[in-house]
Amino acid sequence: MHFAQYYLDCLSQASYLIGDETTGRAVLVDPRRDIDDYLRDAEAAGLRIELIIETHFHADFLSGHLELARATGATIAFGEAAETGYPIRRLRDGERIFLGADTDGAATGAAASGVTLTILATPGHTPESICVVVHEQPDAPEPYGVLTGDTLFVGDVGRPDLLAATGLTPEEMAGRLHRSLHDKLLTLPDATRVFPAHGAGSACGRNLSTETTSTIGEQRRYNYALQPMPEAEFVRLVTAGQPATPGYFAHDAALNRDGHPLLDTAPPAALSLDAALAACRDAGAVLLDSRPLAAYTEAHFTGSLHTSLDTRFAEYAGSVVEPGTPIVLISDPGTESEARLRLARIGYDHVLGHVPDPAAELARHPDLVTRTHRLPADEALSTEAQLVDVRNPSEYAAGALPGAVNLPLATLPTSCTTLDPDRPVVLYCRSGSRSVIAAALLEARGFRDVRDIVGGYEGAVSACG
Repeated sequence: MHFAQYYLDCLSQASYLIGDETTGRAVLVDPRRDIDDYLRDAEAAGLRIELIIETHFHADFLSGHLELARATGATIAFGEAAETGYPIRRLRDGERIFLGADTDGAATGAAASGVTLTILATPGHTPESICVVVHEQPDAPEPYGVLTGDTLFVGDVGRPDLLAATGLTPEEMAGRLHRSLHDKLLTLPDATRVFPAHGAGSACGRNLSTETTSTIGEQRRYNYALQPMPEAEFVRLVTAGQPATPGYFAHDAALNRDGHPLLDTAPPAALSLDAALAACRDAGAVLLDSRPLAAYTEAHFTGSLHTSLDTRFAEYAGSVVEPGTPIVLISDPGTESEARLRLARIGYDHVLGHVPDPAAELARHPDLVTRTHRLPADEALSTEAQLVDVRNPSEYAAGALPGAVNLPLATLPTSCTTLDPDRPVVLYCRSGSRSVIAAALLEARGFRDVRDIVGGYEGAVSACG
């Protein structure tokens, strides 16, 4: 068996290539949109990708099933409950796929040998969610592992409240999730390896581990959501305190369901500053500054948005830029293609271009430049400003600065209407990164006096100790 995990740190996203080296037949599970790594590795291993399995309609990234199908001719497959805008193969609960067979799943259990996959219908995170059990041989006494999608993570379970489950309440979905976990996944042997679709940092759960693999036994013992409890208590537990949902999630879920244009890998066009500003004026474009935080706070174009490439760039961009908005990149030279690719991974394809050498342009046009106003904690807390905590609700509940209102970054584009734009605003997050992103958003929305706390909540607690 050929088995490879591909883990994308910037989105905390995992995909999997599984193949039978005897027949050369392979499947790709939950691919990202840029597919070159998969194609290269499959060719090197002598594998043909014949089937693309999606464990569910992903909301946090744009899947590469359409790109991969175009490149390989592979069939796209979802769970039976999926309804899509393109042809798919529907995978039934309990269905077995024999990669060791010469025909696609046609071999009988008695005749088959080699790598075999078993499909488990596991609704809960979404109605169409499935898991994929991997066997090195169809009659092996225990599975090699199980690809759990967003049903089971290392340290957590999938959240039941995302818009991909429109029409069903979080409580209904949580009940389905409980049954999927206990009636399907937890019946697997303890030694079964667990390979989830996401790790720490993903907004698809609240307590994901930095580990990217585990076992059923480890999760049975240590995962808080799998401890013995009544179903009603499980429902209460997993529907409370979930991270704020970034604004692009519903957009991506719809594109993954209905279809989307194929990835354009061309580098972004170079634009003069005049052309960039004209695009903002005439086409409703936004300037998105992807430079490091220190460079941005020191000097940036007035009204530009910010999220640095050395953070969760795409997720934060999707939190502050409305889907479909034209974007002009303000990126350090040589990083603009990376910025465009990472935006494309969440379906933000409308990149008009980038401004080459932004540092030089900033120096040449001081009248268009501002800097982020940052305050030490003791000074910030002595003001009469509106104090805003932009962390997630669970972070806020664990401890917040006195008088702070919780407006998570992911919801700030809409929740900022509760603030008075004519009064000073002081923002903070955990350590200072998200608050700078939030400050840029408020400044672009016309707030007159916006500041953030250097070092965030951790710095304020330390300073006021």
